Amino acid sequence: MSARTITRADLAESIYQEVGLSRNESADLVEAILEEIAATLVKGDNVKISSFGSFSIRQKGERIGRNPKTGVEVPILPRRVLVFRASHVLKDRINAGA
Repeated sequence: MSARTITRADLAESIYQEVGLSRNESADLVEAILEEIAATLVKGDNVKISSFGSFSIRQKGERIGRNPKTGVEVPILPRRVLVFRASHVLKDRINAGA
């Protein structure tokens, strides 16, 4: 299994080759999509991409953590975390390629 990471530039290049938009238009499209996803999540709404998965925000409450070096207990403040759930279609596709 390779450790290759797909970047925004890779996505834009793929759109350029597959769709035929210019490189600048492809990069703008990738940025617009990612910005829309981020803005929707910031508002607290979920993002569902059919046959891929869904992104949502989960609220985590305050809890007590422990410093592993010293063992001292410290409070972990409440925060919002991003959660991704892959669709069954994506899971099946990944498992078929393994």
